[in-house]
Amino acid sequence: MPKFSYTAIETSSGKEKKGSIESSNTEQAANQLKAMGLHPTGLVAEGAAPAKKETSKARSSSGAAAALASASSKTEPAKKKAPFVIGRVISPAGLTVFTRQLSTLVNAGMPIMRSLETLARQERNLPFKLVVESLADSIRSGGNFSDGLLQHPKIFDRLYVNMIKAGEAGGVLGTVLQRLSVFMEKAQKIKGKVKSAMTYPVIIGMVAVAIVSALMVFVIPKFQGIFQSMLKGKPLPPLTQYVLNLSNFIKDHVLASIGIIVGVWILFVAFKRTKFGTKVIDWILIKTPAIGPLFLKAAIGRFTRTFGTLLASGVPILQALIITRDTSGNVHVAAALNAVHDRVKEGDNVAKPLAATKVFPNMVSSMIEVGEETGALPDMLNRIADTYDDEVDNAVAGLTSIIEPIMIVFMAVVVGIIVIALFLPIIEIIKNLS
Repeated sequence: MPKFSYTAIETSSGKEKKGSIESSNTEQAANQLKAMGLHPTGLVAEGAAPAKKETSKARSSSGAAAALASASSKTEPAKKKAPFVIGRVISPAGLTVFTRQLSTLVNAGMPIMRSLETLARQERNLPFKLVVESLADSIRSGGNFSDGLLQHPKIFDRLYVNMIKAGEAGGVLGTVLQRLSVFMEKAQKIKGKVKSAMTYPVIIGMVAVAIVSALMVFVIPKFQGIFQSMLKGKPLPPLTQYVLNLSNFIKDHVLASIGIIVGVWILFVAFKRTKFGTKVIDWILIKTPAIGPLFLKAAIGRFTRTFGTLLASGVPILQALIITRDTSGNVHVAAALNAVHDRVKEGDNVAKPLAATKVFPNMVSSMIEVGEETGALPDMLNRIADTYDDEVDNAVAGLTSIIEPIMIVFMAVVVGIIVIALFLPIIEIIKNLS
């Protein structure tokens, strides 16, 4: 009976497998592989006679070129050209939905390649649809799921890829996908709450700027003519003169005023992108009263959730610390985790060097120490993350209730200064009339 060499993908784990099988023909061999839970990607009869040599060199070269073109067309699927996209191919929320759907399909027993094909058919976002199709093509051509993810680093970060690699290595891809989807959903939830807490003061600030700008451009200049005619050259109070000068500058140099605001914003963004600027801003975020504890708790919750999810998925502890450091979102937290990584590399545990950094509260290091002693570190890390997620919820609610009166008082002070500046000359005018 003929023998066939095959290359196939395990439908349960998505790993590549090579071997040989005896069968009467190619079609029956493919059916036998499918019955074994393998998806054949290459099937060649062993001992096949090599092609006869061509007498002409031209025929030989053209035949080799044709064979090469034929082989490449069989092994490499035609790539669809991705459309030009400005910004993200898919939002974090959309990627979370994709991961949840993929987890559901794989855990229902559907092979990873077929799951990707199903999701690609229903995807309405054309750029991401092409990405999903390329992931399916990568598996179809003999690669792993994680190999396809590595081709799209702007969409799938190191955390995502390493968790998938760990799931493939351990044969628990479905479980890892489920953990990853839960992790992403909780991360999106916390991120959304922090953003919602900052949305209100931003809106109030924009409204305050709009009101003050309208007063400066349309209202205050009318008072200037009244003051000049009624006071007859007498000097104005310093506060009034300052407000009038500012109003005249904004009215006469509208484009310059907008340019100054845009320039300040560009300088801030440029400063933030420098190493020193990142350190300063991140330090302000975690040390400023009221908002500092919120950002620190969110960073601790992100660290413990990421670290615990990676360890539970089978990622080695040193690699998990590196990934967690790179996804911490705060340079000071990242520096602390880098110090912990160096100590763990030398043979130490996690709890002691974590407590020595003075960035994380004692409760975090104590609970991690208990988790290491009991051998349940991933579960303990997830419990810490749940605790800090609840604290972030409470901090957001408290911050919102504090910010509202503060912003109202701020607007009242700004408008009040303008009103006082306009009333001081009016009082002088009334005195002269009396």
